[in-house]
Amino acid sequence: MSLVDYSTARQSNGNVRASRVLNIQPGLWLAWGVMLLALLAAFAPGLFTHFSPTEGVPGAQRLPPQAAYWLGTDQLGRDLYARIIYGASQSLSAAVAAVAMGLIGGTTLGVLAGATGGRTENWLMRLVDVLLSIPSLLLSLSILILLGFGTVHAALAVGIASIASFARLARGEVVRVRRSEFVEAAYGSGGSFWRVLWRHILPNSLTAVIAFAALQFGQAILALSTLSFLGYGTPPPTPEWGLLIAEGRNYLATAWWLTTFPGIVVVAVVLAANRISRQLAGGDA
Repeated sequence: MSLVDYSTARQSNGNVRASRVLNIQPGLWLAWGVMLLALLAAFAPGLFTHFSPTEGVPGAQRLPPQAAYWLGTDQLGRDLYARIIYGASQSLSAAVAAVAMGLIGGTTLGVLAGATGGRTENWLMRLVDVLLSIPSLLLSLSILILLGFGTVHAALAVGIASIASFARLARGEVVRVRRSEFVEAAYGSGGSFWRVLWRHILPNSLTAVIAFAALQFGQAILALSTLSFLGYGTPPPTPEWGLLIAEGRNYLATAWWLTTFPGIVVVAVVLAANRISRQLAGGDA
């Protein structure tokens, strides 16, 4: 290839990459933007507000949205915007812990069942079927009652409840890849079970699992918010999105902003996680 041809090909590849970036749908940009803002609020809330999330201002109870308090104040005079920002840390960290637990535990069970087959697969999948037969919220509540209330226990409960879903998906992907011709060729060339599993089966099985983890992240936020709304999650006065909605439900007629704005934030982050999950799954740009 001549220098001119190489330059032309390189420019063409650059144009293709630029075209792909420009063709990304606006909804995907918005989803990533919402997720990045939520993560930034969780790790550096001081960048967004100077108000305290736990200390109220005397005489500022239940003020509507205004210049001084962008999203209004609650029944104790605390800035609602600050409480939402600081609540991101509790909600997102618990959701990440829950998804990580489900991802590690469920993937381990699913890979073990799909790769070994036989009685091991049968027994493990029967256990997964039992867990899937129990509604996830009921299972989470049962675990919380046994362990006690709190953010850590809520994350643990949601994570355990998601193990079965990860296990079934991972097992299906491993079985699909295990029957591929290149895996049979790897065994035929003398590859050991663990070597083939590590080098061929796992790398080709985890794409769908990772995409499902992004989807499960949004579901974990919903589950944790539900548990906090019911009083089983983060105890007050620590802000958490589900707790904020629960605290404002008694003032719907007089202070609608106390439940509306935290609810919008939860919905926005969950929809963003679902949109990103579709991209990771390869469904669209």
